[in-house]
Amino acid sequence: MQPLPPESALIAGVQAGPPVAALPIGATDASGAFASFRESCPRLTARTDASGLTRADDWRVACSAAANWAGNPAQFFAEYFETVRVGDGRAYATGYYEPEIAGSRYPVAGYNVPVYALPPDLVRARPGDAAPLPNGRMPLGRYDEYGAFTQYYDRAQIDAGALAGKGLEIAWVADPVEFFFLQVQGSGRLIAPDGTVTRIGYAGQNGLPYTGIGSVMRSQGLIGSGPGQYSGSMQGIMQYIRANPAQGRALMEQNRSWVFFKILNGDGPLGALNVPVRAHNSVAVDPRFVPLGAPVWLDLDRREANGMWIAQDTGGAIKGANRFDTFWGSGAQARVTAGGMSGHGSALILVPKGTLARLGLR
Repeated sequence: MQPLPPESALIAGVQAGPPVAALPIGATDASGAFASFRESCPRLTARTDASGLTRADDWRVACSAAANWAGNPAQFFAEYFETVRVGDGRAYATGYYEPEIAGSRYPVAGYNVPVYALPPDLVRARPGDAAPLPNGRMPLGRYDEYGAFTQYYDRAQIDAGALAGKGLEIAWVADPVEFFFLQVQGSGRLIAPDGTVTRIGYAGQNGLPYTGIGSVMRSQGLIGSGPGQYSGSMQGIMQYIRANPAQGRALMEQNRSWVFFKILNGDGPLGALNVPVRAHNSVAVDPRFVPLGAPVWLDLDRREANGMWIAQDTGGAIKGANRFDTFWGSGAQARVTAGGMSGHGSALILVPKGTLARLGLR
């Protein structure tokens, strides 16, 4: 039997890292990360850290200083933080972005793919009606007409109309393939025929596991550099789906997870901390291993992803220690960078000074 994966940073193992002052933090990098850190502070100081590394009160000194800091942002990080390495520190980073796709708040000819709000019948099981999840929470699902708890509708069922006619539509989009990848990203902008832009963000998920269809294609020998094979990037996967519509739909439906959305009115997509995520500054993490709101230092074989990031988001595929998903904003270049991002290297987590001593690492 395979051993169960570690469920927190402390269980995975933590070591003291180098001083923050020894990191080659660039001025632009530090400035952007500092702004995102400061924006996260109201949430950071009011939540429980699932990683076990920090406590809410640990962040108050740094957040108080950030509110009035007018000096060098790199010096701020050096003065208030120290670094830890979780597990072996070997990092893998992908990328995500905010897609822009054809969509409308109102029914328009040619825009036939519904965008659904969170359904009211998507609930957690009552104790005794289902087995708890490994984290102790009750699973998501629905109660059927007989009052029995069951899993929620999966992607294939929703595609087939399981939610049609329930008044859950908040918008309609033109392209089911583009919408599939918008769901993977978790947020996006809908561009209506008249040029009107509507931002939508993650509202919830159907409780079924996320399956990366790139991995499915790779297992089927569809990804590679040989004849008839496709690139493993988002662009290559989309090329396969468009070239093979029936097989492409079946492939997408192997990802049974479905994401529900809400209309956003702010200046950026919201991350898991409920603050806007920022291009080149925000990174999605597994909160069991990285405190949400913490600065993260990445040293990767992808130069554009190196540097300081702030852990402000999570993702269905972002699981495990040292697994990261870097945010690149919106537009054509963001799409290309995020779609092709696959970086390997090392990671350090920045925690408030005094954390190492409390954890017995100094």
